[in-house]
Amino acid sequence: MLLEEKTIKILDRVYRLNLINSITGVKPANLIGTRSKKGEDNVAIFSSVVHLGSQPAQIGFIVRPAGENPRDTLQNINETGYYTINHISASFIQKAHYTSANLDIAESEFERMNIAQEMIADFHAPFVKESAVKIGLKHVDNILLPNGCTLVIGEVVLIEVPEESIDDIGQIDLEKYECAALSGLGTYYHLNKITSYPHVKTNEIPDFE
Repeated sequence: MLLEEKTIKILDRVYRLNLINSITGVKPANLIGTRSKKGEDNVAIFSSVVHLGSQPAQIGFIVRPAGENPRDTLQNINETGYYTINHISASFIQKAHYTSANLDIAESEFERMNIAQEMIADFHAPFVKESAVKIGLKHVDNILLPNGCTLVIGEVVLIEVPEESIDDIGQIDLEKYECAALSGLGTYYHLNKITSYPHVKTNEIPDFE
């Protein structure tokens, strides 16, 4: 199948939505937890989390335009300055998926989807208790993108990782805790480790045949 620009633009809306959301391959599946100034907790699934830098340790994620529906996640982050990113494992994919529902801000997705939450080290925002990898972030900036979406940038200030899932050089083995990946808007995958290679140095490039 070959699709050129003019064809892509006239595709059925849902077909195009699914196609463009899946052509980039699997994406990280995470739950982002926030707490409003009033103490209302929110958790929502995001597949747009991306590493931005290690020094300072910064992570970004994309929030779609709010339109008529306020984005509780972004609103809470802007108000309080703190949020959490929590890896999704195979054991709670279904619950995590349904956090994308547009609930009233006063109704917590933690309660509605029966997702256990926990507070760690006096951090302002709630973490997902069942997540193997939990990240606490301090809000740094919002950048408005050309398509109306917002890139939210945060600095990592707290990390919780199972000791058995991290090696002696700091790499996390995602397979050990059945970390899930997401393709499109609702298709989930297991991650299986294939191999590991060292940091690439020019004088160590193999002779490929």
